Amino acid sequence: MRSSAQTMTPQASWFSEKILMGLTPRAYVRSLFTPFDLIAGLILAVGIPVIIYRFAFGLGAATNLTQETPWGIWIGFDMLCGVALAAGGFSIASTVYIFGLKDFHPIVRPAVLTAFLGYLFAVLGLMCDLGRPWNLPIPMIYSFGTTSVMFEVGWCVMLYTTVLALEFSPALFEWLGIGEGIRRLIVKATIGLTVAAVLLSTLHQSSLGALFLMAPTKIHPLWYSPFIPAYFFISAIGAGLSMVIVESSLSHRAFQGRADHEVNLDRVAIGLARAAAVVLFAYFFLKLQGVADGGHWALLATPMGYWFLFEVLGFVLVPSLLFAHGARTRNTRLIKWTAAWTVLGAVVNRLNVSVIAFNWNIEHHYVPSWMEVVTTLTLVTTGVLCFRWTVNRMPILRELPQYRDEH
Repeated sequence: MRSSAQTMTPQASWFSEKILMGLTPRAYVRSLFTPFDLIAGLILAVGIPVIIYRFAFGLGAATNLTQETPWGIWIGFDMLCGVALAAGGFSIASTVYIFGLKDFHPIVRPAVLTAFLGYLFAVLGLMCDLGRPWNLPIPMIYSFGTTSVMFEVGWCVMLYTTVLALEFSPALFEWLGIGEGIRRLIVKATIGLTVAAVLLSTLHQSSLGALFLMAPTKIHPLWYSPFIPAYFFISAIGAGLSMVIVESSLSHRAFQGRADHEVNLDRVAIGLARAAAVVLFAYFFLKLQGVADGGHWALLATPMGYWFLFEVLGFVLVPSLLFAHGARTRNTRLIKWTAAWTVLGAVVNRLNVSVIAFNWNIEHHYVPSWMEVVTTLTLVTTGVLCFRWTVNRMPILRELPQYRDEH
C-alpha cells in the first residue's frame, strides 16, 4: 500500500507545505481552535456584517458623523494612528540601509511588514469613512488638485504603500521559490526604495498634520499650532520606534519557532530606546514652544489644559526619561513597558487632535457609534491575523540561509 506522502499530488504537496504549514487539512483546522482564534472569529463574525451594512445603507445609518463632525474614529484612529504607528518601517530601513547600522538589520523585515499592513488597513479604514469610496481614483488620476493638502497626502500614501510592497516582496519571492531575477533586482534597489520611503513618509506624515491647519477655530488652542505638521512627523518617529520595540518583543515570544535565536533583541531594544528618548525629548520642547508661541499658558489651568498636560508630560516627557534611564541601565523590561506606554500616547495624541479637541466647544460632541467601534476593532483584528499568517509562513523573523549574505 502506498503511503499518503507517495500518493500526494505536487499541487497538494505545495498547498500543504506553503499554506497549511506541512499539516493535513484536518490538523490545520484543529490548530485554529485556540482562544485567540475563537475571539478573533467572533469579532469578524460581528464586524464583517457591520461593514457590509455600512456600505449598503450609508454613513448616516452606521455612524454618528454629522456635518459639524465629519471625521470620527475611522480617521482619528484607523488612519492617523495607523499611519503614525507604521512609521517604524522607514525609520528602521533608513537606519540600516542609509546610516549603515547593521545591528538593526534583523528587525527590518518585521518593521516593514508592520508598516505595510498598517498602511493597507489605514486605507481600508479610509474607504469605510468615504461617502463614495468608488470615486477615490478621480482626484488621484483624473482631476489633479495640486494645491490641495489632501491630494498630496493621497498620492504619498499610495506611493509609499507601493514602496512598502516592493520592500516586502523579496520575502514573498523567497517563500514561493519563484521570481529569483525579480527578487535580486529589488534587493539591489533597496537603497533607492529606502530613500523614496523616507521622502514620501516625511511628506505625508507632516501633511496629515497640515490638514488641521485649515481648522484653527475648530481645534482647541492648546492642540492647534502652526507647528502641527512638525508635531505629526516627529511624534510619528517616536511612535514608530516604540511600535518596533513592542512588535519585535511580542513577535519573538509568540513565534519562537520561526524566530532567529541568534538575534540579540535586548541590544536592539536598547539602541531603539536611545533614539526614542532623543526624539521624544525634542518633541516635548517643541510642544512647549507651541504653547509659548500661541501665548496659551493660562489655558493650562483649565480642564482641557489638565488633559493636555497629562498627554505632554505623561506620554512624552516621562517616556523620554524612562527610555534614557532604561538604555543607560540596560533595563530592557523597563524599555518594553515604556514603548507600550508611548504607543498608547501616540493613539491618545491623534485622537485628541482629531476627535477630543476637535469641535471641543459645541453642544453635542461626537461620540462614535457601536458600529464604528466594531468596524475599527474588525480592521485591527484582521491586521493582526494577516501579520500572524505571514510570519508563520514567510522568512520574516528568520532569514533563509541561502539568502543571508545578500541582505
